[in-house]
Amino acid sequence: MLRLPIRLPCSSLQLQQLRTWQSRRWVTTQNETAPWNARGQKRAKSWSSPYKLILGFIPIFTFGLGTWQLKRLQWKLDLINELQEQVEKDPMTLPRNINLKALPEFEWRRVNVTGEWDNAHSILLGPRVKDNKNGFNLVTPLKRPGATTVLVDRGFVEHDLGPAAREGKMANAAANGVVEVVGMLRLQQTKNAFTPENKPEMGEWYWPDIEQLAEYAGGKDAGVQPVLIEAIHQGTIANRLQDLNEGRPVGRSAIVDVRNEHATYAIIWYSLSGVTSLMFFALLRGRRKRPIRPLR
Repeated sequence: MLRLPIRLPCSSLQLQQLRTWQSRRWVTTQNETAPWNARGQKRAKSWSSPYKLILGFIPIFTFGLGTWQLKRLQWKLDLINELQEQVEKDPMTLPRNINLKALPEFEWRRVNVTGEWDNAHSILLGPRVKDNKNGFNLVTPLKRPGATTVLVDRGFVEHDLGPAAREGKMANAAANGVVEVVGMLRLQQTKNAFTPENKPEMGEWYWPDIEQLAEYAGGKDAGVQPVLIEAIHQGTIANRLQDLNEGRPVGRSAIVDVRNEHATYAIIWYSLSGVTSLMFFALLRGRRKRPIRPLR
């Protein structure tokens, strides 16, 4: 059977509108599907967007910081070992007049000094915390016979026993007479931004400003040199607890306690580098929209 196509009657205006719609539809479909090259070119340009550049730079930058912290860690470990060798040497005797320019070469070196306490110029440095107890560090000038006076950080005393310790009224303490002290030479430490300034006129001392402490003790006119020695506790743990309970200052241990957190910083930077790397690759592998194929 022969089938003839059926033509619906339509006006010339309707026919023209139909042809115009089909032409626009074809052009739109072609613009959405054909420019794979153009779209690929646009994707290549999108690599230079500020967001992707910054996100791609962060993993490299943080990885470099982590590697730098590892180098700093090795340097700090070598420094601690070197300083510990200084501590383990036999105590040396300080000269009558100390050469202040040579002090950096002997920091952390154990020294043996003999003299009398100048309790009139003792100060309480703090607040400090030791063994979960609040208190102060007692700093007293030591008058060396026939030599200059030096400053000695005698150690920690509890808060309630601090005033008596400052006046030399501790139990079984040699407030007067000649004493022998073994300690470490220390240099000036930097005050952090959260520590308030000392107020000598009010008796408030928050950090060991060695020059200021020496001036308070009399300065050059009184033969006081800005030299700080941190006393080392020589007794056992039982002696240490007894001294603490009776209000006698408890000195430091003969161990170098230099701050070393470079390993923690390295872990943080490497972790940040890994996380941002995953974010960057996830951004690059984002879903692409499927092209719209032209209708036939």
